[in-house]
Amino acid sequence: MLIRVGYELVYQCPQPTPMILALNIHYSRASDIVRPDHLITSPAVPVRGYRDLFGNWCTRIVAPPGRTVLTTDALVNDSGEPDPVVPDAQQIPVEYLPEETLLFLLGSRYCETDLLSDEAWRLFGNGPTGWARVQTICDFVHEHIEFGYPHARATKTAWEAYKEGKGVCRDYAHLAITLCRCLNIPARYCTGYLGDIGVPPPHGPMDFAGWFDVFLGDRWHTFDARNNTPRIGRVLMARGRDASDVALSSTFGPNTLEGFKVWTDEVAA
Repeated sequence: MLIRVGYELVYQCPQPTPMILALNIHYSRASDIVRPDHLITSPAVPVRGYRDLFGNWCTRIVAPPGRTVLTTDALVNDSGEPDPVVPDAQQIPVEYLPEETLLFLLGSRYCETDLLSDEAWRLFGNGPTGWARVQTICDFVHEHIEFGYPHARATKTAWEAYKEGKGVCRDYAHLAITLCRCLNIPARYCTGYLGDIGVPPPHGPMDFAGWFDVFLGDRWHTFDARNNTPRIGRVLMARGRDASDVALSSTFGPNTLEGFKVWTDEVAA
């Protein structure tokens, strides 16, 4: 399957405004890229790239005063298969976990393990472990949170999403991640493209998506509490502890986001 992915972001800045952008497809999909997702800016400005602490490719620009358009339009090969399901994947005791996974057991900006630990053990402590435990958490979060863009809030944490019962995809991911960490399962936040391939209409407006990975057995596995079903055509952009590590754009000055378009479409043969 060939998937066309891209975006168009339009900013209005009253003064020169530095920006850090995490808008590139993740390096783990590099061999799948048919047409590169080069960042195009209008007007043209110098572009610098670097890798962050999690290996994500980030871009630095300074947007000039006035209107700045950021866009890309890429083609990506995909297997066309839904997210793998591995029901026999086992939970690993903390003392045997690889060192690189331990960071993802700890609380972070949007994932307050200290506030949700008692609730996590009350809700899930007597249930199954491993894959079944993570799926049970996803089932709970999927039912507990009511989806709606009016419920979005840039500062909303997992604890607040749990108490309010409303949110968007990042809130589903943050709550599920936090509950997993409370139960000693490493969990990390993911962001990227996820279209409606294989999903019957009606389809909602396209946006970037948030989901999460957990470490079970000897590797990371994908889960999605928002959709709570294996999906086709997931294209990863960045990973981190939570959304604060993988912000699509971090701006250092006053600005207005005037336009926002995202596309993720299967290309006809």
